[in-house]
Amino acid sequence: MIPQTEAIRQADTADSSDVSWQHALANVIRDPEELFNLLELDKSKLPDALRGCDDFPLQVPRAFVDRMVKGDWSDPLLQQILPLGQELDLHPGFSNDPLLELSDNPIPGLIHKYHGRVLLIVSGGCAINCRYCFRRHFPYQENNPSQREWQQALDYIRQDNSIKEVILSGGDPLAANDNMLRDLTARIADIPHVEILRVHSRMPVVIPQRITSPSMNWLTNTRLTPVMVIHSNHPNEIDHHVIEALQTLKREGVTLLNQTVLLAGINDNPEALLALSKRLFAAGVLPYYLHMLDKVSGAAHFEVTERRAKELITILRNQLPGYLIPKLVREQSGELSKIPINN
Repeated sequence: MIPQTEAIRQADTADSSDVSWQHALANVIRDPEELFNLLELDKSKLPDALRGCDDFPLQVPRAFVDRMVKGDWSDPLLQQILPLGQELDLHPGFSNDPLLELSDNPIPGLIHKYHGRVLLIVSGGCAINCRYCFRRHFPYQENNPSQREWQQALDYIRQDNSIKEVILSGGDPLAANDNMLRDLTARIADIPHVEILRVHSRMPVVIPQRITSPSMNWLTNTRLTPVMVIHSNHPNEIDHHVIEALQTLKREGVTLLNQTVLLAGINDNPEALLALSKRLFAAGVLPYYLHMLDKVSGAAHFEVTERRAKELITILRNQLPGYLIPKLVREQSGELSKIPINN
């Protein structure tokens, strides 16, 4: 993760209509004591949270905290962002680079794992530090391309006619400013064989005011087919501000998909997953993937067994139409696609 000051700098040259989201990004909560005060949590557990920050700092937007229940340690949104001392414990099979992405990182800012598509690390900044993030140890400082290096990445794409889709990722690509994104998107659209622009972002969920007129301009005003994959793990994340942002994207012709990580104590129950699929669909989003946890160091306490995951999918299948059932998958280094987990 690049320093928050760098993420703010990247946003600083945005259009004046972006002030609201810039302010929200600049004023995220980083101090565990402030979080404890806002949520009226028992301060006896503060030292443990501070210890967890030694490996991966706390970072959470205030609007996301507003959706949490005060005094409730089991709140599913709080558990996703609360640092814990146990994150520093070592567990067999968990590592800093569980997907071996560095071996698929031939040029700064570009990851090429799958046939027909490449991923560009547009920004190392995020609005929120999810404790289970599989890139929590990713070397963003080494993947923060200059203009010259972006040209290298674009030349790489131009020289491979098999690449039909470019995925903007991070960090969070929407932590970058719209001027930069407009320029990059236009340059991608100039590559004839690229057909689809996909954006992976948690921003519409955690800072929904990021969806602005300037962002709609670069996302939808090229010949590329726009797709946005958001990331929501629990129905409590989706308030009316989030719904408004998602509906704006939908009206502008953006295909909306969601991917969820299956997390112990957060959404490993049928009630949460059923409600999430329904709430997403009401907002114009189709459930896409239900991911098994990537085994990144610091996240072992979130792991759910494959047996339990299959049980949950069976329950969803018995209660929902097929288009509301996400695909249960695991990502594994060296594979040419995500691996479906079937009952």
